Amino acid sequence: MKLASLKWGRDGRLVVVSRDLAWCVEAGDFAPTLQAALDDWDRCEPLLRGLSESLEHGSIPRVRFHEHDAESPLPRAYQWADGSAYVNHVALVRQALAADMPESFWTDPLMYQGGSDGFLAPRDPIPLGDEAWGCDMEGEIAVIVGDVPQGATREQGLAAIRLVLLANDVSLRHLIPGELSKNFGFFQSKPASAFSPVAVTPDALGSAWMEGKLHGALEVELNGKLLGEADAGVDMTFDFGTLIAHAAKTRSLCAGTIIGSGTVSNRGPDGGPGKTIAEGGVGYSCLAELRTVETLAHGAPKTPFLKVGDRVRIEMRDTKRHSIFGAIEQEVQAP
Repeated sequence: MKLASLKWGRDGRLVVVSRDLAWCVEAGDFAPTLQAALDDWDRCEPLLRGLSESLEHGSIPRVRFHEHDAESPLPRAYQWADGSAYVNHVALVRQALAADMPESFWTDPLMYQGGSDGFLAPRDPIPLGDEAWGCDMEGEIAVIVGDVPQGATREQGLAAIRLVLLANDVSLRHLIPGELSKNFGFFQSKPASAFSPVAVTPDALGSAWMEGKLHGALEVELNGKLLGEADAGVDMTFDFGTLIAHAAKTRSLCAGTIIGSGTVSNRGPDGGPGKTIAEGGVGYSCLAELRTVETLAHGAPKTPFLKVGDRVRIEMRDTKRHSIFGAIEQEVQAP
């Protein structure tokens, strides 16, 4: 089952979307918004599934689904907690900052709590107040959960996953070191994120969803050129069940909480930082990794961070090259 929120007020209007992303049908008779459906999932989920089946059979009135009309599936959320499941990414970024990486990073997930009071729509521009801030995209996987009790196990975390989606966790790299030096976490360096037009139930992903991981190449493009196609199921040190259990260690999580994977990142075959697409590698899901590799190879980065007018696209396709979640496609603009 695939769900989306069309632009309407602050919280969007819930629709069920066809598997091919071509059609949709209003779900307002069952739940006006995705958050309302998540709050009453046991009742709403079978009703929405029935609507989805009718949509696939063409037995109910339907309208064209246009990704440009979609908000992020949750236009705002009670909580957005982003992990760093791909420790290869952490290692590369910390290397760029000349910072040590404790051994515990391989056994205990990193996680920060981002702003969730308003997300960018998947085709909204990225507002950038100053190019000197070092704007970067971060291609990620995310899940939306139901209620999770404090102290939940990994298995309870996996059972709580309602929907899977893609994310662009926008980062302002040049603001990060100053904030972290205060030992109080991210704030200004993490502006609004964007999510894919469509969120998908795990069962609808088939074999691509295994053991709490989404398998498949995450395509990240910059100005129409492929930057990365790292496999989200490879080199993921912590699966989503582990990330959810980590988040719930000292608090319960309410329905509608979004948990992010962190930047999808693959090592090279030799265990190193990998290679660019042009060099025959799988590339990178953010510019910070590419710039680190350039620094290691040439002594300084060659690729600039995002500038006004740059365009970012993040998408994942199935084995038949059909888009699964729709595309995040954003242009960097001055506010």
